[in-house]
Amino acid sequence: MKAHHKARVPSEHGGKLGQIGLKSLMTFHVVCRLNALTRQPMWRNLLLRGSACLMQAAAPKFLHQRPFSSICLRALTQRLHHRPGGAPWFQRHQGPAFFLTHKGVRDYKKDAKPTIEFPLSPVTVTDIKQYLRSKDIPFHDGYSCLHIPSIFVDPSPRKDSYSLFIDKTTGQFLCKDTLVEGSWEDLQDCLEVMQKDEQDFLSPRVLQDYPESLEEQEQRDRELREVQGIWSSSVPFPDLPDDEVQLIKTMFQITKISTATLKKFGVRLFKPTKSLVFPWFGGPDSSLKGIKLLSAQMTSSDAVAYNEATVPKSSSYYNLFGLSLVNRMDHEVVVTGHELDTLAVSQATGLPSVALPRGVSCLPPVLLPYLEQFKRVTLWLGGDVRSWEASKIFSRKLGLRRCTLVRPGEYQPCPVEALAQGKNLGRIIKASIPAAHKSIVSFKQLREDVYGELVNTDQVAGVKWKRFPELNRILKGHRKGELTVFTGPTGSGKTTFISELALDLSMQGVNTLWGSFEINNVRLAKIMLTQFAMQRLEENLEQYDFWADKFEELPLYFMTFHGQQNIKTVLDTMQHAVYLYDINHVIIDNLQFMMGQENLSVDKFAVQDHIIGVFRKFATNSSCHVTLIIHPRKEEDDKELQTASIFGSAKASQEADNVLILQEKKLVTCPGRRSLQVTKNRFDGDVGIFPLEFIKSSLTFSAPTKGKHKLRKVPAKSENEEEEEDALGDAAAASKEDGKKKEEKAEKVTKTRKNK
Repeated sequence: MKAHHKARVPSEHGGKLGQIGLKSLMTFHVVCRLNALTRQPMWRNLLLRGSACLMQAAAPKFLHQRPFSSICLRALTQRLHHRPGGAPWFQRHQGPAFFLTHKGVRDYKKDAKPTIEFPLSPVTVTDIKQYLRSKDIPFHDGYSCLHIPSIFVDPSPRKDSYSLFIDKTTGQFLCKDTLVEGSWEDLQDCLEVMQKDEQDFLSPRVLQDYPESLEEQEQRDRELREVQGIWSSSVPFPDLPDDEVQLIKTMFQITKISTATLKKFGVRLFKPTKSLVFPWFGGPDSSLKGIKLLSAQMTSSDAVAYNEATVPKSSSYYNLFGLSLVNRMDHEVVVTGHELDTLAVSQATGLPSVALPRGVSCLPPVLLPYLEQFKRVTLWLGGDVRSWEASKIFSRKLGLRRCTLVRPGEYQPCPVEALAQGKNLGRIIKASIPAAHKSIVSFKQLREDVYGELVNTDQVAGVKWKRFPELNRILKGHRKGELTVFTGPTGSGKTTFISELALDLSMQGVNTLWGSFEINNVRLAKIMLTQFAMQRLEENLEQYDFWADKFEELPLYFMTFHGQQNIKTVLDTMQHAVYLYDINHVIIDNLQFMMGQENLSVDKFAVQDHIIGVFRKFATNSSCHVTLIIHPRKEEDDKELQTASIFGSAKASQEADNVLILQEKKLVTCPGRRSLQVTKNRFDGDVGIFPLEFIKSSLTFSAPTKGKHKLRKVPAKSENEEEEEDALGDAAAASKEDGKKKEEKAEKVTKTRKNK
């Protein structure tokens, strides 16, 4: 199970593509597509002779056409790269300048997290089914995937095997027999080639991944050697002395987990760091692909804190721990959020159990095909409210009609704790509730949820900020499914502040998607990296790689939009990201860039109300927090902003769960020049304001030390009080206006008398 990568230029040792299917791909698909796009028959001869330059082929006229699919680009670059006669031909024609990236200039890594860019032609399950019917390909409609016979294995031995899975949402496919995976376009290309050449199947190596550079290949080999080194140096539990086994079990609080269970799952001990080693077996040969190291340490409150490390790194660590022990005939599985929980479930119940690679923060869609065989999936992700929310989100991916959820509570903690307390895990799993729910529920169905919120008040309040403790005192935390409206004067630092606010949450595991339409992603990433490192990296370039590597591990993604965008396109991208990356927090900077593409004949306030309503619905239905930046109306420099200062404030303030205002005193230069004011908090009603101090060297905001400023907390007001204040304000304004008119009239009378 490995993540699918985009098409890459193969290395010198990757020339094994020319087996079954390469000749067909080269002579038929690539040439025909090029001929169709460029309308120049001469391309066929150039490609067959291998004398066409890839860089010359990418003429401006050609680039604006439909791009190559990855299979075509692999075949084309394979042909150009592996010419006889020494070095690859495009290296020979580039001269010495070609090697600068390897000689004198630092080479950027290619495996960084991608920006979120919605496909130009998003595929739907209806499109997939219609295409399969047109090719006379049988399919089964599964829970989250369509199942078809694999085109990468000989169909004669296994005629009834539907081992190729197509994701209904993204079109991504995976062959479980060969672990070949790719995009929907890749699969279409393969099927077209098979039909044209009347072949029964293609070689699995047709869609093999190739490293982009020699450096990346060396990095992969280095990671594999590191995996093998740690694994060979670790010791199986049966080979350890009994007293050391008991000491390790006590340290990890798994005294009830038997040594036989640890041996069954292949868990070992890495003595240099006293870490448990969980293996990841994958591939057709079930070889060792990666490991997860788990270390434990005691906190000040006598609790155990676990630290995880994966090799390879977590961005490419896609696996289900325990999957190698699952039988093809099993129809029920328990999915947990931790490897230790999987051990507890398996030992106590005997049921097949697997653990998610990143806990409750993410369920990668690439893993969904491996759960398709099960008719019942029980999600037992932990004993807190955040795990309960994750269970309900993941059940949508897996299919509501087959998923059951284990409610968290005092009597149903996480599996390893339940085993330690002597509880009956089998009875807890049988008592799990169906994930599917009706539109109307009674209090009897909500009773346990209400009790869970009362017991876990801190967790219900959401994720706490570490850089802004004063914000925790007012908002209590960052919660899923809410809409936050954020505003502030032009040039006050709205984007800089909200980027640090989001960075704080991202550092705590909140999957974040940035939609910056006002500044480009490079500048935004530079700001956030500076805030992350807490220093100006342009003055310490030797530390750039260190901080960039750490920053790269954050669950942080960026949309590729810039400038005015259509709301439907942005919404489709957000929904795509929530499904693919389990996004919990979306920042839109800013609302005004959503309005430029709408119908100009419609009232702009009506357009804004519609857009805010769309974001409100998305936040609720996707259980995702949306932070919406809105510019205020123009106010005088000496006046503070209010909720009414938000542009088109009626709908924005009504739909928002939280309203934050970055206040700035433009005529003052003291440290308390900026402050953050919370004017609405739907969670518990607390509102207030606290000062901020901008640190230019790190582009961060922090609250000044206590004593300089005091937190001013404004009591929440009811709607009737606000209406009364508005009415009194209007009356006062009218009275003031009448007074001015009387004074002007008196002055005119006085002047007239003097003239006479």
